Amino acid sequence: MDRVDRVRALGKGQRSARELRKVYSEEDNKAWVDMNSQSHWEKIYTEKAPDAVSWYRPHLEKSLSLLEQFAPGKSAAIIDVGGGESTLVDDLLARGYQNVTVLDISQAAIDASRQRLGSASERISWLVGDITRVELNASAYDVWHDRAVFHFLTAESDRMAYVRQVARAVRRGGHVIVSTFGPDGPTKCSGLDVVRYDADSLHREFGVQFQLLESSKELHQTPFGTIQQFLYCHCKVE
Repeated sequence: MDRVDRVRALGKGQRSARELRKVYSEEDNKAWVDMNSQSHWEKIYTEKAPDAVSWYRPHLEKSLSLLEQFAPGKSAAIIDVGGGESTLVDDLLARGYQNVTVLDISQAAIDASRQRLGSASERISWLVGDITRVELNASAYDVWHDRAVFHFLTAESDRMAYVRQVARAVRRGGHVIVSTFGPDGPTKCSGLDVVRYDADSLHREFGVQFQLLESSKELHQTPFGTIQQFLYCHCKVE
């Protein structure tokens, strides 16, 4: 009996929601949450224009500056986690980077970026998946970039899974650039709770394998005229 059948069967007995939850294994619940999470982001990217979300910027100047400083050449393997509809990939291509991967949980976001880039999209590796669960090749990347994904991971188990992905996928000596809401940033985004960080608390999530090289804050003006504080942390994999 699958999950839906079990819900129907138990519902006939008029059991409480608490009783219904008891029949689900931990694995079932994880799959259910993942499905709902993906549905949430598909809805966002399907219903809203690229410049109608709070994190939108025409160009990610801070991210691009860091990538240009620390990517070891134009052939460096770069992954943009949660790249969605961001124009960072456009700017990397324009600067001659040849080995860029964009990952997002939303197929709609990836499709929009591919359409925007046209034939140039064939020069990018595109991945659709949940970063806490997707299979990435070991030691595949020189630089890992994430602007506004990690702060959505409110469960410790998801944060640990994310860090394991980074540790496995980024080569020794590689660079990790992660940007989250700072200590004075929003407490919710896109209807979801987030975790805010300062440099020390964000670095603690990653641990001693990652050497914190620098951190900075950025005040981002949303398309709606409000200000959001972002924190950028740049680490090197030991």
